[in-house]
Amino acid sequence: MGKKTGFMDYTREEEQKRHPLSRLDDWKEYSQRFSEDTLKIQGARCMDCGTPFCHMGLELNGLTSGCPINNLIPEWNDLVYKGRWKEALDRLLLTNNFPEFTGRVCPAPCEGSCTVAISEPAVAIKGIERAIIDKGFEEGWIKPRIPERRTGKKVAIVGSGPAGLACADQLNQAGHSITVYERDDRPGGLLMYGIPNMKLEKDVVDRRIQLLEEEGIEFVTNTEVGKDVAAEQLQEVYDAVVLCTGAQKHRDLNIEGRELKGVHDAMDYLTGTTKSLLNSGFEDSDYIDTEGKHVIVIGGGDTGADCVATALRQKCKSVVQFGKHPQLPDHRTENNPWPQYPLVFTLDYAYEEAAAKYGKDIREYCIQTKKIVGDEQGRVKELHTIRMEKTIDASGKAVFHELPGTEKVWPVDYVFIAIGFEGAEHPVLEAFGVETKNNKIHAPYGTYTTSVEGVFAAGDARRGQSLIVWAIHEGREAAREVDRYLMGSTVLP
Repeated sequence: MGKKTGFMDYTREEEQKRHPLSRLDDWKEYSQRFSEDTLKIQGARCMDCGTPFCHMGLELNGLTSGCPINNLIPEWNDLVYKGRWKEALDRLLLTNNFPEFTGRVCPAPCEGSCTVAISEPAVAIKGIERAIIDKGFEEGWIKPRIPERRTGKKVAIVGSGPAGLACADQLNQAGHSITVYERDDRPGGLLMYGIPNMKLEKDVVDRRIQLLEEEGIEFVTNTEVGKDVAAEQLQEVYDAVVLCTGAQKHRDLNIEGRELKGVHDAMDYLTGTTKSLLNSGFEDSDYIDTEGKHVIVIGGGDTGADCVATALRQKCKSVVQFGKHPQLPDHRTENNPWPQYPLVFTLDYAYEEAAAKYGKDIREYCIQTKKIVGDEQGRVKELHTIRMEKTIDASGKAVFHELPGTEKVWPVDYVFIAIGFEGAEHPVLEAFGVETKNNKIHAPYGTYTTSVEGVFAAGDARRGQSLIVWAIHEGREAAREVDRYLMGSTVLP
């Protein structure tokens, strides 16, 4: 490494963020890049650790540790420290098709398994990654890579999220002719409509889609496979089909009052807001507007946080987020050792904003929703809860007990359900007749082959709801197996 004592000489710095209150006035990204001088210092903190756990990409104790796409992190950290940006970009692109996405929205399991993080704050890997790719675009180093030859083979990819895009990119570079089908009006899947603008501005997604089109990939939007075009038709026209439809079947909350007006799935809220923003700057009013309303978000994950941030920008009167589990500890516990992903308390962007506006953390922990109550017009007016106590039984299983006397009634105008996803939506799977298991496409990891000849599956549709880096990983790997299926051998990594 360029500076072997860098991890001792320098401290970690976080990416600059716009002030929480000022950013509530717009829908722009909340984070900003490091300066180049700061990046050099942060790159120098990457130690010569011998075994870089940061890019091992394993699941430990059910959580991702290290980078699933095996980014060569120490190499490009060192190159940034030395100011060799173009070489750093080349190293980054060897393993990651879309660093502009992961550098913005990945939860950075690489940092959790960074060797420096054993005793000090981790190397700022995610911020460095974003800076490398952004500089690559700014300097004009990112150019269309037109394949030199075409194989004559055609592949259809169903779904244009990160798995579908990664698969399309790899197969296109192998010389196959690729068509990506997307049921929404814009390509990008969850990158376009599942992640709000303040985390990932959509011109970043559009820029990548345009580049892929220039490289020869065709995108067909507003087309739902199994409805607008038959599965059999794709199988007749294309030599292979890859299902990358994601895991968009919402996990529902089956309680009294679920059917009331004002109770919505979180993704419906987020998607509608982003579509209206992009289509008309909210002039069409075709979205759920929480201005001046009391909002409750049920579910303590990232989707719930995005709902909080969205409601704040809409100038809601109040917002509360309910979580089932206790607040995480400030430091790793004994049963969460390095290099596992650190289960520690953090203040995400949405909660920073809420705390700045209301003067407190708006999250409620260990709380159970008992019922939702409406008014005479069938519209939600209040939500009833009770506190819970979490214990671990003899088998290691978490058990929740209600605490009598902790009942509470909350006034509310909108309830957003963000308790996760059950798996892939079934219509497209039924159209192809692929075997499913636990609401996911049954396609073994490593081969990605479904029960139907010539039909493959990758990403959340196959593995269930997961991280963007796992989607890219599976899209790349599935592309390799499709290439092998079409050609008898493969040129892809």
